[in-house]
Amino acid sequence: MTATKAIHLAYPFTEEAVRALHAGEQVLVSGKVFTGRDRFHKHFADGGALPFDFRDAALFHCGPVVVQEGAKWRVVAAGPTTSVRENPYEPAFIAASGVRLIIGKGGMDKATLDACARHGAVYLQAVGGAAALTAQTVRRVVDVKFLEEWGAAEACWQFEMHEFPCVVAMDAHGGDLFAAVRERSAKTLANLLSFN
Repeated sequence: MTATKAIHLAYPFTEEAVRALHAGEQVLVSGKVFTGRDRFHKHFADGGALPFDFRDAALFHCGPVVVQEGAKWRVVAAGPTTSVRENPYEPAFIAASGVRLIIGKGGMDKATLDACARHGAVYLQAVGGAAALTAQTVRRVVDVKFLEEWGAAEACWQFEMHEFPCVVAMDAHGGDLFAAVRERSAKTLANLLSFN
């Protein structure tokens, strides 16, 4: 069995590049990545203005741990947060913002999968439990919005990232890695239970 070579994705993440991806593929994300969690999504849902131009960029469900060093910020931990909490908001955000990559962990719902197919976006699974390693892919902090209002974990950060490893969990063709794993697991369990 040979290892699959990772696909390099660099900002701007074009619709053409994103629609070429398929569930299960490994990718390395470089360039403009914004963070946004619960407060950010609620702000958007309530009609708040987007703090950045998300078109052809990435939204990372992440509450980073950051340290200020003089006028600069250093990211010491940047693990993905559970994405399911953003299910009520993500389809509308994808449609309105032009974002191409949603990055998190644990999967999202069919409405988000359908929005990815309609608008040319993908949901990427980042590795949970490796926040310090993920932080090493952050080359620099470019900007931050809502820091005073929401605090560091909920603020909207703009990172410049280099070769951030992820797996395509939901593609723009209706492919859903989580659904495929559930289906295979159910078949395997049924086969195991059929033995007498």
